[in-house]
Amino acid sequence: MRLDLCSQIALNSVPEEFYNPKTAVERSEITRLEKLSTDIYTSPERGAQAIVDVIEQEIKQKYQEGRHCVLGLGTGVSLTPVFNELIRRHKEEGLSFKNVIVFNAYEYFPLNKDSQNSTLNQLRSRLLDHIDIEEKNVFAPDGTISQDEVQQYCRLYEQNIKKQGGIDIMLLGIGRNGNIATNEPGSGLTSPTRLILVDATSRSEMSMSFGTNDQVPPCSITMGIETILSSRRIFITAWGEEKAGIIQKTVEGKITDSVPASFLQSHNATKIVVDLAAAGQLTRIVHPWLVASCEWTDKLVRSALVWLCLKTNKPLLKLTNKDYNENGLSELLALYGSAYNANIKVFNDLQHTITGWPGGKPNADDTNRPERATPFPKRVVVFSPHPDDDVISMGGTLRRLVQQGHDVHVVFETSGNIAVGDEEVTRFMHFINGFNQLFADSKDEVITKKYQEIKQFLANKKDGDLDTRDILTIKGLIRRGEARTASTYNGIPLDHVHFLDLPFYESGKIEKLEMGEKDVRIVQALLQEVQPHQIYVAGDLADPHGTHRKCTNAVFAAVDEEKKAKAAWLKDCRIWMYRGAWAEWEIENIEMCVPMSPEELRAKRNAILKHASQMESAPFLGNDERLFWQRSEARNRATAELYDKLGLACYEAMEAFVEYKPL
Repeated sequence: MRLDLCSQIALNSVPEEFYNPKTAVERSEITRLEKLSTDIYTSPERGAQAIVDVIEQEIKQKYQEGRHCVLGLGTGVSLTPVFNELIRRHKEEGLSFKNVIVFNAYEYFPLNKDSQNSTLNQLRSRLLDHIDIEEKNVFAPDGTISQDEVQQYCRLYEQNIKKQGGIDIMLLGIGRNGNIATNEPGSGLTSPTRLILVDATSRSEMSMSFGTNDQVPPCSITMGIETILSSRRIFITAWGEEKAGIIQKTVEGKITDSVPASFLQSHNATKIVVDLAAAGQLTRIVHPWLVASCEWTDKLVRSALVWLCLKTNKPLLKLTNKDYNENGLSELLALYGSAYNANIKVFNDLQHTITGWPGGKPNADDTNRPERATPFPKRVVVFSPHPDDDVISMGGTLRRLVQQGHDVHVVFETSGNIAVGDEEVTRFMHFINGFNQLFADSKDEVITKKYQEIKQFLANKKDGDLDTRDILTIKGLIRRGEARTASTYNGIPLDHVHFLDLPFYESGKIEKLEMGEKDVRIVQALLQEVQPHQIYVAGDLADPHGTHRKCTNAVFAAVDEEKKAKAAWLKDCRIWMYRGAWAEWEIENIEMCVPMSPEELRAKRNAILKHASQMESAPFLGNDERLFWQRSEARNRATAELYDKLGLACYEAMEAFVEYKPL
């Protein structure tokens, strides 16, 4: 069973010479805008193997010399593939860590003496407990010391690093705001190991180790920029499209304390190791025509012309031969013969993505439409990772599918229970208890007993305490009620509203369990029951907590299993990926775009507002201060504005989709 098909989605086919050049001359040409040595791999696992090759060589060389190999290690999730490969080589190939010394890059502050959420504990569970490193060789900042002792403690930590001969290899991830370790924006080039206040973005990333953002300690003891740059060799890892923006700023931008990782440009032995998704905004990947000759695919031509339109502030059909020549696109003139020929080609391609009939228009010529006319009506399944992603990401399209007569099923894949605040539970429990008092004279002993239990638990709940199963159940019921209300508002009958409660989600924590075969079989059973002609699935894999990716992997795996079984229904089914909660599709990838009128956009907002627990008090709004309905509207309007700027039809808002073809 293939459980990670998301990693094989290649929206833009990048020629190998742009991420794996064969010669030093080719590499020099395509990387001339990059100020840091950057290696791009087709998967995190391959990148991790390359890093571990260097670490293994260093460990063995130091062993032969009778010396220790000193490693500086972060604990971010991007290092997991590297840790896994180190563990594999220890267990399967006998790589020993007896001569290795480890310095932990940062620690939360303040911590209680009995706290299980320290970064050192994370490092132990992810790596140290699985290799033969000696306990005396593991050093980490102490997050439990008093604040009065921190400054002296940090000086001693620095001295200890120097005493051990300095760090041979520093291995770190990179935060979304450019922090390395926890050197936040504003950190200076000469900053040493110190106590630092952690900003909201980093706290959001750290929340994977805690119950909520509120439980993440406000500060951190971190190695400073100067400390990191004193390492003899540095590796920075990043995987996934959510890191693409900060990688571009780090690698191609100027050195600035607003992007602390940019200081690495002053280090002669730093290597940035990324996958294709994380490299997605580097010039050689997103605008390859600026660094080398290209093999011009339809998508690349579309991307280049949209870029040219925005650069010249002109619509497509007004671009001239001069515009092409002055902006490095003369190859396209040779390919198409004139600017007009290229302009009209891309204009027509984009025009054909726009449709008011997302389920296909009956009795119409569908040659140039994104969806086929038959069968009509279609059985449609909309998968929603959380109980509100359907309306946030494709609420306008969902409503239109219903209004146009299709048989629409909405499938909520997870309970969403951890994304409900305790005050919501209190509010609902007050209602239930009051109902019992008013209409049953307080005679329902189950309600009375449960009310007291939950009230007492919440009153005594401490930071880091996990909710009881009863409370998680109530939080799940709250999300279910909101999802049903929104579905009813959109005209979907309740027998077409499905709650899968996939097991991987039910960890009670932000960090979920691994998605596995049990999850896939639940999705597969639903697909076998409905046998849809259309499937909509979350494509915003940049979801910071990973739930979207796991849910989409479950759907793709279920489809893959049905494909292996040669299910008849799958031959007449198309799969569309939506975005909206965290990002939007790039216009070169859009294959279907559904316009919305002002009234339809308002109806979409109303459906989102039915999810009352996800408004201002929602625990996980991320680092975007806007509420989900505000983000959604802004992205939908931005898509419409872009089509308008290109000279196409002008709409209030648009929802965009990309087709997924089963591998």
